[in-house]
Amino acid sequence: MTSLRIGVPSKGRLAEVASELLHEAGLSFRRQERSLFARCREMPIDITFLRTDDIPVLCAEGAIDLGITGSDLVAESGVDLAARLSLGVGRCRLSLCVPEDHPATKISQLAGARVATSFPNLTRRFLEREGADVHLVNLTGSVEIMIALGVADVIVDLIETGSTLAANRLRVLADIDNFETVLVQNHQPRDSELADRVVRRLEGVVIARSYSLLEYNVPRAKLPEAEKITPGFNSPTVSALEDRDWCAVRVMVRRSEVISVMERLEALGASAILETAISNCRL
Repeated sequence: MTSLRIGVPSKGRLAEVASELLHEAGLSFRRQERSLFARCREMPIDITFLRTDDIPVLCAEGAIDLGITGSDLVAESGVDLAARLSLGVGRCRLSLCVPEDHPATKISQLAGARVATSFPNLTRRFLEREGADVHLVNLTGSVEIMIALGVADVIVDLIETGSTLAANRLRVLADIDNFETVLVQNHQPRDSELADRVVRRLEGVVIARSYSLLEYNVPRAKLPEAEKITPGFNSPTVSALEDRDWCAVRVMVRRSEVISVMERLEALGASAILETAISNCRL
């Protein structure tokens, strides 16, 4: 039987994220030291450990069927892949940055500037659209110090929190695009049915990470107001209590909103408000 191949980063933070996601989705494997392959125990799936920036091209060429990588690397490579799932991690933006004291206020003022970046294709396309004729300095390592080193006047780099910019006395002149970690697939996988099954499993994990299960008791007279606060994914589960004037509610709530929702329910008169983490789900 031909095995489905999934490419994951071989090292770094994204490697940990990818392995954790796959394990939570029920794909059990163990990587031997320095090994490039691992076999899943439950299904005919091979995990292939690759350089993160090689994954889009190798997926497009058919060496792997599915790949976990950054959408920035997919866009930079320019290959034709199907985006199967956003994994809810690794969110960042690609931005054009200048020194804090740089006089430029718009892109057109950068004509003739030296722009250092490890994303030459994305940068070139963006600057061409903006009509700025610049000199690109293509690098593969850290670019945020290149202005201080005198290599460049401007940089284009990924930004998560902005702390690195502040440390290097840089400011964002323009955002090029937003990116995150994604699951991609080539257009002719070895086993499309199994690929769909993997996607569905990962989707269950990703959705579960975004929600919590909230349980609370509320006066039945206040139930309509409580349902407005917690409408649920489709609708809440409401159960009768021994005291007929009260009812119990179980409902999914976005994890980022749980604290404020609990406060609103408490103000409404709800009690015994409990949050439970969801490890997996199907919606």
